[in-house]
Amino acid sequence: MIVYIDNHRFHYEMENLVRLFFPDEKIKVEKEIPEDKVPPYIYTSMSEDDKTGNAHIYVKVNTGEFERISVKDISLSIEDFEKTAERYMAVCLYTILSELTGKTKPWGILTGVRPIKLFRRLSDKNGKEYAENYFKNKLLVSDEKIRLSAWTEENERKILALSRPMSASLYISIPFCPSRCSYCSFISQTADKAKKLIAPYFELLCREIGYTGRIVREKGLILESVYIGGGTPTTLSAEQLDILIKTVRDNFDMSVCREFTVEAGRPDTIDEEKLRAILDGGVDRISINPQTLNDSVLEVIGRKHTSKQIYDAFGLAREIGFNHINMDLIAGLPTDTAESFTETLDGVFSLDPESITVHTLALKRSSRLTLQGHSIGENNSAAKMLAICSERLPQKGYEPYYLYRQSRIEGGLENTGWSKKGREGIYNVFVMDETHTILGCGAGAVTKLKNPYGNELTRIFNYKYPYEYISGFEEILKRKEQVRSYYDELS
Repeated sequence: MIVYIDNHRFHYEMENLVRLFFPDEKIKVEKEIPEDKVPPYIYTSMSEDDKTGNAHIYVKVNTGEFERISVKDISLSIEDFEKTAERYMAVCLYTILSELTGKTKPWGILTGVRPIKLFRRLSDKNGKEYAENYFKNKLLVSDEKIRLSAWTEENERKILALSRPMSASLYISIPFCPSRCSYCSFISQTADKAKKLIAPYFELLCREIGYTGRIVREKGLILESVYIGGGTPTTLSAEQLDILIKTVRDNFDMSVCREFTVEAGRPDTIDEEKLRAILDGGVDRISINPQTLNDSVLEVIGRKHTSKQIYDAFGLAREIGFNHINMDLIAGLPTDTAESFTETLDGVFSLDPESITVHTLALKRSSRLTLQGHSIGENNSAAKMLAICSERLPQKGYEPYYLYRQSRIEGGLENTGWSKKGREGIYNVFVMDETHTILGCGAGAVTKLKNPYGNELTRIFNYKYPYEYISGFEEILKRKEQVRSYYDELS
């Protein structure tokens, strides 16, 4: 599908809207407009008068068998012009695509990652009722997603109030897994193939943590939360986990830290020695992530463990003393159904975790499922699964506390963290809201420096792959100096 962009700057929004309705098609954006456009194509244009804020918006969709045109004239103040013009163009395009496909999308014209952040901004400016009406009438969001947004935002707000101007959180990347899941596009590598890299990577990672800690102490940053993720951090040995956690504690003031999470993730990497190393190190929250409790689905997605191992790992963690365990599920996995997903929920409820994160399947082009030809448009059950979660999780005492979306996500849906009262994962809220500085250590980690007195973000990227991280480590330390200079300038 070709999307023509004529005389406007909204190519990103137009492309993402088209992808919502045609998730498996290759979308090509063109700014050079031929005289004879060959169907199928989408043509979007705007003629404007910058001096007065007037614009004529024109959208045409032509598939050869289907042709529709939508136009809109707007007149606004210059300061409101661009965002409103973009929204009007999006509504025009959405309306035609909805007619063409016979589908509506639960999040309407919203394609961004952080809808809750937008809802909060609208609420702060004009009140909750205004935000709800804006989502419904201006952005075409469904009533169900508006209710979910309002509830999530209310719970997020309490956590965001904990952050202070000099607050920061720490993310540590362990980019290794026992095997690569078929839906995964992350940079993690299988532990068997990358075995020779783990030891040198680990040594340098501890050095980077120490280097970062010295800057944090020097600049007086307040560490609110720590998250060790990946990948699968428990691919490390118990001894390595013990050293890693001690390295964090030795280099940061943990007396003010509100939450320390380790993603224990895969049950086939968990044993008693590792769990004791994590707990004895003072970690107060772990994730044990089944994704599904259906053994046949586990096999399809390339997980090298059974549902019994999940139950056993969870029971062992409880026995050892963990009292804050999160479990991740994925709605829309290949061969999974609403019925078998309900059985997974029943199994998770029997374990009674403190929080449950429900992801919707999202497939990047580099995932094995995508390369094998799996279409996210083939599975219409994800929406049913999320509807089941929205009904049953509150019945079990869980409330939504953070929410985000991804590109190429099944049905244009969302990922939602649910928790019991007071058992939220606060790092998740801080990172998705971009509340304060996130310090990233390890391969693929991104440091996001947040201006405490404004909304500006400055990003510092680490090398993506473990071998790049190892070979370019001195450059990574040089880049970390930007943290020091950033706070020097602020003061």
